[in-house]
Amino acid sequence: MAATEILLAGFGGQGILFAGKILAYCGLMDDKELSWLPSYGPEMRGGTCNCSVCISDEPIGSPLVLTPDILVAMNQPSFDKFVPEVRAGGKVFFDSTLIEAGTDRTDIQLFGIPSQQLADDNALKGGSNIILLGKLLKETQICSLDTMKKAIEKVVPPKKAALIPNNFKAIELGMNS
Repeated sequence: MAATEILLAGFGGQGILFAGKILAYCGLMDDKELSWLPSYGPEMRGGTCNCSVCISDEPIGSPLVLTPDILVAMNQPSFDKFVPEVRAGGKVFFDSTLIEAGTDRTDIQLFGIPSQQLADDNALKGGSNIILLGKLLKETQICSLDTMKKAIEKVVPPKKAALIPNNFKAIELGMNS
């Protein structure tokens, strides 16, 4: 596998950095080279944030993702800002509950799922980000489902271990959407 450059973007508090960390651990568990670079404003909650994740078989030259192969957008400003930067042939995953997808690009694939609505309907408060990861996993096979579940177990802090089954449910919802 050549390098896969992923950019996750949204508002602080939507779990952007957490989702990016899960993807980074997936790469780590598959013995890949990886980088995880969070970026957020001083506001944190409610401010904009994004996270660059690079997964590669080769050493990574720069952790900064400027032209992502994969974009995960969780709000309209992030979708509008980063869709033009997605590499031709890339994939964009977005929450269609919050985003009105509009682009004239025909050289990328768009995967909109109502992840916030699915999270609300299934009592998965804060699970929209993980639902989007499930859809990303289904459409890219970036790793196995088993690897992603192990990454979730690793990234969820021990004091929140009771939420691991909800995260597994969120992945399955995304894969089936």
